[in-house]
Amino acid sequence: MMNPLLTTGLDAQRGVTKLSVNVNKVALLRNTRPLGIPSVTRAATLCLEAGAQGITVHPRPDERHIRAHDVHDLAELLKQWPQIEYNIEGNPLHNLMDFVRKVRPHQCTFVPDEKNQSTSDHGWTLPQDAARLRPLIDEAHSLGVRVSLFMDPIPEAMRAVRELGADRVELYTETYARAHGTPEQVAVLAGFVSTAQAALREGLGVNAGHDLNRDNLADFLAAVPGVQEVSIGHALVADALELGYTETIKDYLRCIHRAALGPSK
Repeated sequence: MMNPLLTTGLDAQRGVTKLSVNVNKVALLRNTRPLGIPSVTRAATLCLEAGAQGITVHPRPDERHIRAHDVHDLAELLKQWPQIEYNIEGNPLHNLMDFVRKVRPHQCTFVPDEKNQSTSDHGWTLPQDAARLRPLIDEAHSLGVRVSLFMDPIPEAMRAVRELGADRVELYTETYARAHGTPEQVAVLAGFVSTAQAALREGLGVNAGHDLNRDNLADFLAAVPGVQEVSIGHALVADALELGYTETIKDYLRCIHRAALGPSK
C-alpha cells in the first residue's frame, strides 16, 4: 500500500496543515509587570476559539517568557479542548524533559538552543548529537509523547533522524523567511522541498516553524510537501496586537487553506 504521506502536498490525502500558536511572546510582555496581564491562558483560549489547532510553548531555563506554571496552566486548560495538540519545545539536555515527564504533552520538540540564546537559530547535527538524544527520545516514547527534532533543511540528515527513532522533524524556516521575496527564494525553497521529500520517504512527519508569517506562509506550504503542522509565535502575536487574536488566527488559517487549494485556485 502506498504511504499516504507520500503526496504532492496539494492533494486531498495530505490534509490541511495544522496551526499551532506559540504563546511565548504573550508571556514575555506579561513578565514586564507584576500584574499577570496579558494572560497566557486567555490568549490561548482566544486563539483556539478562533480555530487554531494547537498550542506551543518553549520554556527556557531562565523563564524569560514562559514560566513553569504556564506550562501546567495550559495543560489544565487544554483538558477542555481534547482535540487540541499541546507541543512543548526546548533543549532536552536542559529543562525540557522535566515538563515532558510531568505534563506528557502530545508532542515534544527537541531544540538544540543554548541557555543564553535569544531564539533558536539552528537544528541538530547528526550523527554527532545522536548518542545524547537517543535515550531521551526513548524516554519520551515510553511516556506516550511524540518526538519531533528541530532540523535544518538538509535532506541527507533525514535518514539519521529516522534511525534515531524520532517521529517528526520541525524544519527550521528562518532561511526561507529571509529569502522570501528575493532572487534567492526559489533556490532556498527547493532545499526545503527536497528535505521534506526525504523525510516523507523515511516515514517521518514534517512540521515547520520560525519566522513564518502571513506574507510567506502560503508560498511555503504550497511548495513543501506533507507539512502537518506549523508553529508560529512572534509574527502571529505581533499581528494580534493590530488585528486582535480572532482576526489574526482566521487570516493565518486562510493562508493555510489557500496553499492547500493549490496554485490553480
